[in-house]
Amino acid sequence: MPEALLISNLLLWIAIVVLAVIVLALARQVGLLNERIAPAGALMINSVLKAGMPAPPMEVVDLNGVRRAIGGASMQRRSTLLFFLAPGCPVCKSLLPVVSSIARGEADWLEVVLASDGAESEHREFVAAQGIEPLPYVASEILGRTYGVSKLPYAVLIDEEGTISSMGIVNSREHLESLFESRERGVASIQDYLARRGEGVP
Repeated sequence: MPEALLISNLLLWIAIVVLAVIVLALARQVGLLNERIAPAGALMINSVLKAGMPAPPMEVVDLNGVRRAIGGASMQRRSTLLFFLAPGCPVCKSLLPVVSSIARGEADWLEVVLASDGAESEHREFVAAQGIEPLPYVASEILGRTYGVSKLPYAVLIDEEGTISSMGIVNSREHLESLFESRERGVASIQDYLARRGEGVP
């Protein structure tokens, strides 16, 4: 009986040691995988414009009848975030709280403008339903075409000098934040930054 107990305890300890080794090996692999996976940034698909180009200067009128200058040097020395959306786009709706939060938190240097196209009545209902009245909302098909928007949601970050800092399809908060990260690093996109790092460019 004591021998059987000793053998069972020995086998139990062996199993624990083996399990610990397996867990450590898995943790190491997870760490390596995490290092290899690049952060996902906004996907920059645009056949009309590129980051670093002057933003096409336009004058648009928002739903409140206020004329707004898009592109060109800002008189208020503020950057502009154009967020292109559609009332029927579920991802666009899910990002509106994030966009509103950015507008409030970065108001000292950034103006957020929502943009879409179609009938103004539909957009007015959408604005009221989503509670986004404080944000400028522009219904202009020409604006979307001029900025090469082909898929939604799409965002364009324009600096205070009227230059496109970064842009791309934004399907998550991470994608939106990558636009500001790209601006701070002076690159067109996070993918561009990672490619430059891979080539040894500081």
